[in-house]
Amino acid sequence: MAQHIRLDDDDDDEDERRQEGSKDEGLGLPEGDKIGKLYFKSRTVIVAGPITDKLAQRTVAHLLALAEDSEDPINMLISSPGGHVESGDMIHDVIKFIRPTVRTIGSGWVASAGALIFVGAEKVNRFCLPNTRFLIHQPSGGIGGTSSDMMIQAEQVRLMRDRLNQIFAEATGQTVERIEKDTQRDFWLNTQEALDYGLLGKVIRSVDELK
Repeated sequence: MAQHIRLDDDDDDEDERRQEGSKDEGLGLPEGDKIGKLYFKSRTVIVAGPITDKLAQRTVAHLLALAEDSEDPINMLISSPGGHVESGDMIHDVIKFIRPTVRTIGSGWVASAGALIFVGAEKVNRFCLPNTRFLIHQPSGGIGGTSSDMMIQAEQVRLMRDRLNQIFAEATGQTVERIEKDTQRDFWLNTQEALDYGLLGKVIRSVDELK
């Protein structure tokens, strides 16, 4: 069975994460017809908690539905410790795939695969609230099996690391070498550091600043 490569800052058991992710159903819209319609009308997508395949499926379905409804901008609120790289890739790529502009808005923490999703938006469309923290670092994988399989898995982690370094270099304006050096260990940034690094476009305090 193919194994997910992880980008997160949490060592909790994988089964616990899967149980948490299994609670999400459909588009994850709020209970109640009226509230759900208002939420959809607001053109806001919420990405909160570990990045799992279920969360990615829900988020992408919501993005595609909003893109079909209108070409007006979509606001994506992100607060996540990270998770599966492949699930983060899916959301990252769909942000770029759809016609409407997606504005990513960090809140709480934007870590690892959450940061991968965050930089799916153009720099001018990357925002955060004042108390947000950011984290980028290299991927890790659960390597096991035969020696041949472990060699294959290790190579896949290396390829994933190189690809992520390239993505963050392009998103921030930093060199690939700088990204590789900084992400050897957990690389935390506050809002000012994220601005200086090129990860973040603007700190906002009110929804009015998005207009």
